[in-house]
Amino acid sequence: MSDYDVIVIGGGPVGENAAARTAAAGLRTVLVEAERVGGECSYWACMPSKALLRPGHALAAARRVPGVPVGDRIDPVAVFARRDGFTSGWDDAGQVEWATGAGIEVVRGRARLVGERRVSVDGRELAATRAVVVCTGSVPRTPPVPGLADVPSWTSRDATSAHEVPPALVVLGGGVVGVELAQAWARLGSDVTLVVSGDRPLPRFEPFAGDAVVAGLRADGITVETGARAVSASTVDGGVALGLADGRVVSGSHLLVATGRQPATFDLGVEAFGFTPGQALPVDDLGRVSGVDWLYAAGDVTGRAPLTHQGKYAARAVGTAIVAGTTSAPPWSAAVATADHTAVPQVVFTDPEVAFVGRTAAQAREAGLDVRVVEIDIAVAGSSLHADGYTGRAAMVVDERTRTLVGVTFVGPDVAELLHAATIAIVGEVPVDRLWHAVPAYPTISEVWLRLLEAYGL
Repeated sequence: MSDYDVIVIGGGPVGENAAARTAAAGLRTVLVEAERVGGECSYWACMPSKALLRPGHALAAARRVPGVPVGDRIDPVAVFARRDGFTSGWDDAGQVEWATGAGIEVVRGRARLVGERRVSVDGRELAATRAVVVCTGSVPRTPPVPGLADVPSWTSRDATSAHEVPPALVVLGGGVVGVELAQAWARLGSDVTLVVSGDRPLPRFEPFAGDAVVAGLRADGITVETGARAVSASTVDGGVALGLADGRVVSGSHLLVATGRQPATFDLGVEAFGFTPGQALPVDDLGRVSGVDWLYAAGDVTGRAPLTHQGKYAARAVGTAIVAGTTSAPPWSAAVATADHTAVPQVVFTDPEVAFVGRTAAQAREAGLDVRVVEIDIAVAGSSLHADGYTGRAAMVVDERTRTLVGVTFVGPDVAELLHAATIAIVGEVPVDRLWHAVPAYPTISEVWLRLLEAYGL
């Protein structure tokens, strides 16, 4: 048996952050990873997907500014080479070197909880004096569509690591992964069809966000089928066909299934502690797993806020709590992940971009808040200079009892950089009367803040 102070299971960005915190405090820390240190985000999700999206966005942006010489197509080979650079060719040697330099021991293998503070890694047993932290992330969820398990299909991993453009790609799923990868591959030259079961994609965002993204996808030549529930899947003519509930059939050379993810708690031994494999581990704001005082978890595996940046934030809280040995902390302590509840920022990197933080209007009303919504077009000097024909929209959700923002959404080209100001306003509970005195620079797209507050009545 090998003894440590802290065992971290899962070497993605979340696990790395938790391990870095405890190791920096002098605790003997081991990071257990079954695949690549750096995890999903580094090799198959955040980084490679954005690398595939960026060239198409840059070309589209250049076309919106007269006088900029641009070509009429993207070179997929060059795009793939740049993408491969960001993934280090799927080699994690650099990440392992970082971990070792940070005082973290890396153990390769699949971990399983086998007792109190004890973890088995392919037959080798590790013991922790303080805590075990589960940061195993999530895995794709496959819908129960008849025939789907029997046809060749891509997961998001395949879609972000491919080296050839599929002639015709069918994307099943209207969430963030579905819309981003549909646009990335369309701009790389694939004939793309997006199949969305609801009225619009991105159902968890404000409705105008999904509508704007549909318009952007269709402008790129993507066929967007809404209200399209898949009821069958089959192979046809060397490709894949999806049968829809209304009798229509969509087909392509490749099929990407992007219908959500679920916590990666399979084969982890959680059932011995009263939890169900495949379901989230319930945690408090310190990251402690319910009913098991030595077990912590952070990131997608908790089901709280399945985004890389939120997982890293929660991991830093977990590491801080373990180092301090705390069982409670004030709401704004570094040892708690309170932002998970009300101030989660998210960007959808389509064209137009969607940037959102906090609650939608519907979510705020469900929470019992006295809601007022201000929604306007993004039409300021900065947006006009940014691109000819700039089209965007902004909305803020105000809790009238406190006169503070509880939700903000921006939709339009390059609005992601507006998001952190909104996040600060929500986390800081800045009253709109005081926000009025945060003067936006002219001429920038940030002037939309002035227009929102004017529309509110200031």
